[in-house]
Amino acid sequence: MVDYEVTISTSYHDNAGTSDNVFIKLMGFEKSSEHKKLEGGSSFARGAVSHFTVSCPASIGKLFQIQLYKQHFPEFPEDSKWLPTKVVVKSPEGDTYKFPICRWINDCELASFTEERVNIKSTVESEVNERKWGKTYPVNDDYRWHEPEEEIPHHIKELPDADKFSFLKDIEFKYTLRFGLGQLFLKGLIDNKDTWDDIDDINGVFWGKDPDISDYVQENWKEDAFFGYQYLNGVNPMLIRRCWALPFPVTDDAVSLSLTDEMQEGNIFLCDYKSLDGLTPNTIHGKEQYLMAPLVLLHKTPDKKLMPIAIQLKQTPAEDNPIFYPTDSEYDWLMAKIFVRGADFHEHQLNVHLLRTHLLAEVFAVSLLRNVPEGHPLHKLLVHHTRYTLHINYKARELLISGTGFFKHYAASGGEALIEHLEGSLASLTYSSLCIHEDIAERGLEAVPNFHYRDDGLKLWDIIYRFVQGMLSFYYRTDAMVQNDPLVQRWILDIFKHGFLSQVGTGIPQSFTTVDELVKFVTMVIFTCSAQHSAVNSGQYDYGGWMPNAPTTLRLPPPTTKGTTSEDTMLKTLPDKGTTAHGMAVLWLLSKRSSDSVFLGQYGNDHFKKEIPRQLLKAFQGELQVLSAQIKIRNKNLEVPYTYLDPDVVENSVSL
Repeated sequence: MVDYEVTISTSYHDNAGTSDNVFIKLMGFEKSSEHKKLEGGSSFARGAVSHFTVSCPASIGKLFQIQLYKQHFPEFPEDSKWLPTKVVVKSPEGDTYKFPICRWINDCELASFTEERVNIKSTVESEVNERKWGKTYPVNDDYRWHEPEEEIPHHIKELPDADKFSFLKDIEFKYTLRFGLGQLFLKGLIDNKDTWDDIDDINGVFWGKDPDISDYVQENWKEDAFFGYQYLNGVNPMLIRRCWALPFPVTDDAVSLSLTDEMQEGNIFLCDYKSLDGLTPNTIHGKEQYLMAPLVLLHKTPDKKLMPIAIQLKQTPAEDNPIFYPTDSEYDWLMAKIFVRGADFHEHQLNVHLLRTHLLAEVFAVSLLRNVPEGHPLHKLLVHHTRYTLHINYKARELLISGTGFFKHYAASGGEALIEHLEGSLASLTYSSLCIHEDIAERGLEAVPNFHYRDDGLKLWDIIYRFVQGMLSFYYRTDAMVQNDPLVQRWILDIFKHGFLSQVGTGIPQSFTTVDELVKFVTMVIFTCSAQHSAVNSGQYDYGGWMPNAPTTLRLPPPTTKGTTSEDTMLKTLPDKGTTAHGMAVLWLLSKRSSDSVFLGQYGNDHFKKEIPRQLLKAFQGELQVLSAQIKIRNKNLEVPYTYLDPDVVENSVSL
């Protein structure tokens, strides 16, 4: 008998350990061992480094691969997934073989891992260009595309076990949803179709997620200054842009300003909901709902506030489409703002949140997992930013945007409107709009004061860019190396085809010709999956839990004549009690942070093996810590703290 010394390291990641049975098989070029059971217990606990002896009748020669297999005990339910980081095997001949892992292993999954030197020459360049997988490396068919008839991004056809929630996370997800609904059920709201008797009655069901923000929203949702502020630092900072020419007939006298002069000074801004124009509103409880496509004009005042000065609720001027002003009656002006906030809910949820973070992140993830094998530098750089993205999107298609989901039952943009809006939003999406520097410049927002999303977002983009540039420049010394890497080229072509439906007008590259092009695109992917998702997701309940600030639907048409609205009109227009309850529960679920969250900059301790990548990661983490400290100091002086791009709360991936 000969003995092989086996050392297995388990990640420090939350829930990375397992108490299940683990088996290993050693595979040599000449022979292979049997599957050997390794003693469990605490051997595979979080952060454990455990040593085992695997005995074989004779030497199996040089090792090239191992297989790991995890099996739960019959008397217990399936345990959480296991996350080993590496396996090191020392042969009886004195040779040491290293097998990088850094991936989750599910119950009853046979997972194979190749020795890190197999098919790799000693130079760094060979890590990218000279592996034998090269042009013939097969696509991973565990990740197959589903191509719907609608003109929307494609998604994964079947969810592999490796990408499903862990047993514990699945329980937590269901508990969070049931907790939100259960609280409202106990208050008799879930199936209640009654109109609210008084706006303050919502106090009885609203509980704040972040009291510093949610309490402020509840107290100030009617105020013009807060209405304008949300376009900069609310959950949808992606719509506002500088106005160069008036899109609807607002006169100087009506707003007591010289609009021409103010536009030239850069003080007039526009929010145009044209993407909602012409959509077919949903029917809820047998009644037609209402969905407007407003135009909102805002003015930057000398005291640096952004104030709404005119609202037109339909795109085309007409006698029955009045322009509303702050000088109108209280409820005329408030109703106009409520219809705008309703429109913003749909634009935010379907375009800014669902399409531009969740659906695109899924495309990035599926293409990566299909085309780029473990051990490849791109896979190492991005795999942590795909965590749980596929399963959370699977849940979203099941619970939110399906024919029986939340939007169909409780949102004006459900049904036909949902697909119409997604198709239109994808058709107008551009690569530059996904890159924050270009997006801010294109919208003319470089000098807007108190724009914390811009200020924090630009800094985060630059920190991510420097990290990505350092990493990729380490592996790709020349542009030719990028051009000759078939795996990276296959990755981006899949994204172009399945994410952006081969639309050249989007500006999305079909291939990479330089290192700089690759660096920019990978930066965009990481920023989208982490920072951008945090900015448009984390505050949903803070800002929308108070229903009048983000109504999911509106039950009456907008006023066609001024002076016809009242508090009673407002209450009959806002969602009924049951619809309000479901909307609150969904926003609670979407913005609830998971107990196993992994934050930006957190990679496994053994994720990067070489010294230079380790140094780059350390520098990346250091820059994030500095930015986090700066944001915390800044927030102490803010009436409404802006925390959503603080690296301490930005999750690594589009997940829950």
